Amino acid sequence: MDILNRIKELTKIINKANIDYHTYDNPTMSDYEYDMLFKELKELELAYPEYKQPNSPTDKVGGVILDRFLKVIHDIPMTSLSNAFNFEELEDFYNRVKKEIDSFELISELKIDGLAISLIYENGSFVKAVTRGDGQVGEDVSENVKTIKTLPLTLTKPVNITVRGEIFMPYGSFQKLNRERETEGAPLFSNPRNAASGTIRQLDSSIVSKRGLDIFLYTVANADDFEIENQYEALQFLHDLGFKINKNYKVSNSLEELIQDIKDFDIARHNLNFATDGVVVKVNDFNYQKELGFTARHPKWATAYKFSPEVVETKLLKITFQVGRTGVITPVANLETVEVSGSNVSRATLHNEGFIRDRDIREGDYVYLQKAGEIIPEIISVNMDKRTNQLPFEMITNCPDCNSLLSKKESDADHFCINPECPSRNINQIIHFASRNAMNIDTLGERVVETFHGLGYLNNIIDIYYLKDHYDELIELPGFGKKSIDKLLDAIENSKTMPFSKLFFGLGIKNVGAKVAQIIVSELSDIDTIINATKEDLTSIFEIGDVIAESIITYFKDEKNLETIKFFKDNNFVLSQEKIEKLEDHYFSGKTVVLTGTLEHFSRNELSDKLVLLGAKVSSSVSKKTDLVIAGEQAGSKLTKANELGIKVLSEQELLEILENE
Repeated sequence: MDILNRIKELTKIINKANIDYHTYDNPTMSDYEYDMLFKELKELELAYPEYKQPNSPTDKVGGVILDRFLKVIHDIPMTSLSNAFNFEELEDFYNRVKKEIDSFELISELKIDGLAISLIYENGSFVKAVTRGDGQVGEDVSENVKTIKTLPLTLTKPVNITVRGEIFMPYGSFQKLNRERETEGAPLFSNPRNAASGTIRQLDSSIVSKRGLDIFLYTVANADDFEIENQYEALQFLHDLGFKINKNYKVSNSLEELIQDIKDFDIARHNLNFATDGVVVKVNDFNYQKELGFTARHPKWATAYKFSPEVVETKLLKITFQVGRTGVITPVANLETVEVSGSNVSRATLHNEGFIRDRDIREGDYVYLQKAGEIIPEIISVNMDKRTNQLPFEMITNCPDCNSLLSKKESDADHFCINPECPSRNINQIIHFASRNAMNIDTLGERVVETFHGLGYLNNIIDIYYLKDHYDELIELPGFGKKSIDKLLDAIENSKTMPFSKLFFGLGIKNVGAKVAQIIVSELSDIDTIINATKEDLTSIFEIGDVIAESIITYFKDEKNLETIKFFKDNNFVLSQEKIEKLEDHYFSGKTVVLTGTLEHFSRNELSDKLVLLGAKVSSSVSKKTDLVIAGEQAGSKLTKANELGIKVLSEQELLEILENE
């Protein structure tokens, strides 16, 4: 057999084996046999790259590095769903359908908490993968999606088809990834969805291939081409083509059946190896779906029922205290380890003294715990039936690290350590300064800072830039070595060119977040102007009030802080930016705008910057003075308040159209 035919044969055999294993749960060869065939194919492709097939399974190891992701217009738009947060809202959805159609089936599918994707196949071969984007335009992430082992690159039939699905990261892959990042001192992903989304947006596909992503396919966008009559048939058709589908779906004929199905899913989801956040409910029949149609944003024939956060009970063993970068003292609940929403929890923030007293939380109590937004553990109440002789909570009076007397203003909810030499304040200040939203010093994460601080190398921000003087010592430290220290020192040197707004945010001035830093820098332009600004100068800036102004003035009264600024000046950091003239004749000129929800085309900071340049004032809260609210996916209370006040709301698509037209 010649080389080309052998490569074609191996490609076909391995692709079929992948479908048998991942889709049909029916392995047709041993792992050893598979590995040997895969190795042979890989070696032949290296020797004869001109013969490599476009659907080669070796693409799943990645290796393509992109400069950026190309924008792609969806031939068939990807719509989002309305939400139902309880059974009453679900009944409202059911009754709205009932008004239009007398008798219908509903199909409910466990909703995967991942990243929506559209896949295009031609003649049964994978061609393209596109993110949801704003539903009209997404990004081409084909090279990354090809690396997902459970995705077939060749289907069992030579069809031209567009399918939709959800990319997700199983809990096992998520935990493994965070363990690796912790070892490297890199920031941890907060949940599997963020990890999956961040992974798909990697420009190096070899990184994607190592992170263990998975995918479920759930619908056929061009179902009419295959005479598929309903969603149930669509799922069967997808499975027959070799796609992996989520087997957690049920068909019901009444609201009562639907509610029971959802209750069953709510129990079953806790035994799965992937995150779910609800159940997608659809009218099963495609003709009925067409008849019902769409609202401006959502299909009328579908909704997403969202699960209530899981609440568990555990024992509060001890309350300890953390010192933040601004000196804020945060009480922390140390708990008997308990599983909540798929992960083990042993600690939860208690925010401040008022939070604890309002709930009468005491050491030794049994408390009810949930994950806010399925992410952040929080204590919601105490099981008073189990309380015995626990003593009431008493707030500490001295810093747990440096023993300095704590300070608390009557107007503040928090206690503060005001000792500028407090080790915990310094450590957290360094971590903040090096973080991605500030100076973005890659690999100088929390664990690395703590290690270097413990060894005496890092005691303040300036020490970061003297680490190079300890090179010979650092490369000998366990777990580091020449390669990682070289990478760290390069990142430190590159940080000197970060924009002024990033550095100003990195200073860690109390009450000055990333957005406030951008506003001040855009108005006052350089560090000396900010240092010399009066309270009146600062409060005349939109959204800068007395509290922020006083924080800035207090910061620059401290001689040690001024020494830090002098170091930046002497070492040519970026300490100014050109004052950018704002447009005065744009649609957004003079308008007060509030952003809410998740946007596909912009980060909040990016869009905020853009709107300011177009003459808008970007506010963080909705009031009668608000002119516009721009609402992305999962918009919350700000959107509700805007509707109550009759304030105009723009979708992201409407925003894009305005930006394009103007």
